[in-house]
Amino acid sequence: MTDAQKRFCDEYLIDLNATRAYKVAYPNCKKDDTARANSSRLLTKANIQEYIAEKQKEIEKRTEVTQDMVIKELSAIAFSKASDYAKLKKMKRNIPIFDEEGMIVDYKEEEYTEIEFTPTDELSEEQKKALSGIKQGKFGLEVNSCDKVRALELLGRHLGIFNDKLDVNVKEKQEKKNAISDILNQMQDVDDV
Repeated sequence: MTDAQKRFCDEYLIDLNATRAYKVAYPNCKKDDTARANSSRLLTKANIQEYIAEKQKEIEKRTEVTQDMVIKELSAIAFSKASDYAKLKKMKRNIPIFDEEGMIVDYKEEEYTEIEFTPTDELSEEQKKALSGIKQGKFGLEVNSCDKVRALELLGRHLGIFNDKLDVNVKEKQEKKNAISDILNQMQDVDDV
């Protein structure tokens, strides 16, 4: 591995921004498009992948933060439910009815809705992870949760659910799909014999 490749890897590990890392390691590269293409090629090299994987394991050991820990934390946020923290509860109250002299003559029952919060000591550790804060606001108690959509997006990216890249190799993919179908059909023919 060259010194520039090592520098690229070390820079890449800072924020996983390959384009930025390439431009730092190769300062003569000024265009983002060139840096993006070249960094993408570098990331496919076996020695680069091994070096990055080794360094990531060192970081995990040093920080004691593992990928599993991050995924569990994101999952707690992504799959939290508002009803775990607060519930709308129907209540009844008696409203006094006054006569002309201001004396109470009767009561009228009225229904209203009230928010009932779950005390934090009754929440599980998973539920607590999804909270970003609790405070007394102008209109009462405010319970704020972490960003569920962002957590779901990060989990989806980790799992490869979302693909932000436009694939222009449709013909090549169709040929691979046909080849796989042919292999499966041949395997089925062998099983039938």
